[in-house]
Amino acid sequence: MKTFKNIIVVTLITLFTLSCKNEAKPEVKTVAVENEAITEKALDPNATYAKAEFTIDGMTCEIGCAKTIEKKIAKMEGVKSATVDFDRKLAMVEYNEAKVTPTSLEETVTKVADIYKVSDMKTVEGFSTKKACTADCTKPCCANKTDAEKKACAADCKKACCVEKAEA
Repeated sequence: MKTFKNIIVVTLITLFTLSCKNEAKPEVKTVAVENEAITEKALDPNATYAKAEFTIDGMTCEIGCAKTIEKKIAKMEGVKSATVDFDRKLAMVEYNEAKVTPTSLEETVTKVADIYKVSDMKTVEGFSTKKACTADCTKPCCANKTDAEKKACAADCKKACCVEKAEA
């Protein structure tokens, strides 16, 4: 009987030793991720590129509206570059004339959402990069000065106004 108990104890100890391994195996999970990898577009060196500027009405925010429109236009085949300025409601696009037309640009913008309306579509030689300042800009730097001093100060005053608007 004592031998039988010893055999059972040895068997149980062997079972626990072999069955309880402390090796932690990592759990592998596969997660599907939508990949928006930015790939370099192959640009045709022989293509004729045109630049277009147009106004987009209906945008309500910079990230949700302007950047979404900019990405949609930039993904079009034949578009070299696209920039949408929310503050000025202006889109600036450089595109291959053989693959993209102003009409297709307008259709792309209106397909993003029905609230966006394209107007003032024009082909330009260079993009307008300056922000317009109002003529009636008054800053404290020009206060309490004579007319001659105000004229001399007006250019600096207007620059300060433009800087203030650009930062806002």
